[in-house]
Amino acid sequence: MSNNFFDYLKERGYVYQATNEEEIKKKINGEEPITFYLGIDPTADSLHIGHFFSLMMFRHLQSKGHRGILVIGGATALIGDPTGKSDMRKMITKEDVSHNVEEVMALARKFIQTEGENPAIILDNSEWINSFTYIDFMRTVGVHFNVNKMLASEAYSKRLENGGLTFLEMGYMLMQAYDFLYLNRKYGCLLEIGGSDQWGNIVAGTELSRKMNFHVEGKEKQERPDTYGLTCPLLMTKEGKKMGKTEQGTLWVARDKTTPFAFYQYFYNTSDADTEKLLKLFTDIPTEEIEKICRQDIISAKKRMAYEITKLVHGEEEADKAVEAASSLFGKGTRLENVPSVSFDIVRVKKGINVVDFAVEVGFFKSKGEVRRLIQQGGFSINNKKVMSCEEVIQEKESLLLQRGKKNFLRVLLKKE
Repeated sequence: MSNNFFDYLKERGYVYQATNEEEIKKKINGEEPITFYLGIDPTADSLHIGHFFSLMMFRHLQSKGHRGILVIGGATALIGDPTGKSDMRKMITKEDVSHNVEEVMALARKFIQTEGENPAIILDNSEWINSFTYIDFMRTVGVHFNVNKMLASEAYSKRLENGGLTFLEMGYMLMQAYDFLYLNRKYGCLLEIGGSDQWGNIVAGTELSRKMNFHVEGKEKQERPDTYGLTCPLLMTKEGKKMGKTEQGTLWVARDKTTPFAFYQYFYNTSDADTEKLLKLFTDIPTEEIEKICRQDIISAKKRMAYEITKLVHGEEEADKAVEAASSLFGKGTRLENVPSVSFDIVRVKKGINVVDFAVEVGFFKSKGEVRRLIQQGGFSINNKKVMSCEEVIQEKESLLLQRGKKNFLRVLLKKE
């Protein structure tokens, strides 16, 4: 195991906060592997770009021989993490959570190793949380939490500023903290990793483990080793905006939510200034080589970055198709099968539908005002022909290729619904 692996993680941009950096460094760089864990709440049936960062840290730690546990929050998702939220999260049903758990587990396997040597363990925290009665949980865990201290934490501050916090949400930190204690006791887990937005919850877990670092077997109390927390920064652009938002919404891992072509295009269209960071985070290309290619040819560097990230998530075949589709659109080719597509009722087209209404209804624009502005600027085309007037009516065809600016495309398939 590399004796400077922690510094490697820092150099690549993964390390942001640590409960005890020197001790974590010793553990990660040491000869003996440690057990670590990452938690993901299945509040949706797919992973999004916000999960990439911590999953890549998981991947790196696992590659160096450390034992990884991925906890899917089948229990915590029923409450919802209030961290950074101005309003209470929309509650989802138990049936939806059960479905989401299976989907997220399947998608997570794209990033982490679950077979062969040193396979990760994937668990659902409902396995241990659901065994508690309310009274037992509060007597076991709740007694160790000071409400004044909890309310002062960043995890709850935004909710307090915007109308208050429900008692339901207050329980989230306790449940996540108990996850760490449970994993420490059963699997010897010493380290929790996650995004920086989880810092308050991670620290709560280390503190709970410190307070309950013994268990009673007969009359004997057995001390346990300390636990630690390590976070990576949130994925932000150079301008300080969160990455992963597109005109159509969140950038998802599931291809039925974000097509591989749209995924590739998102990364290719990121700022030149973010290319080096993304290459360091989501590829294994040596740092020196990344810095060199970014200096010499930023366009080639961006293409490689977009390709490598698409390959990581969707596989080599889909990444190749995305590159081919992009080349067709921006070059002389005409193959469009890999362009993002939606269906639209041809009956409505036959009855006559205004181009502005159509563009919004198929999801290519957020508002009619946005469509009108781009038409006036000459930046909206259909089937390679500029839309000249906001009063145009869509002409009936089998499919329509919508283009916004130079790099944003949508194929609309017209058929009877």
